[in-house]
Amino acid sequence: MTENEISKIIVNSCYQIHVKLGPGLLESVYEEILYSELIEQGLIVERQKAIPVIWKGTKMNLGFRADLIVENKVIIELKSVELIAPVHPKQLLTYLKITGLKLGLLVNFN
Repeated sequence: MTENEISKIIVNSCYQIHVKLGPGLLESVYEEILYSELIEQGLIVERQKAIPVIWKGTKMNLGFRADLIVENKVIIELKSVELIAPVHPKQLLTYLKITGLKLGLLVNFN
């Protein structure tokens, strides 16, 4: 399955969740439900996966955690905030660069 095929499933699932629940819940609620929905659709999903930085062969644990990684191809960073701040896309881009993955989705449920 390609990144684009996976992202289509993810975006559709996010839309369905948002339609049913609406905005205003904690990010953790959306994360739990999205995780469940993606697993139900047969996808391999990792939650709160630590993302270390490797520098000169040394693993540095900077506390980076991806909300969800789907099929080891797509990172999902979930938010439930009034406005996306400049740091949010930067966070996702950092995760993509460190992991070498090609696609990340920043989803704001608010």
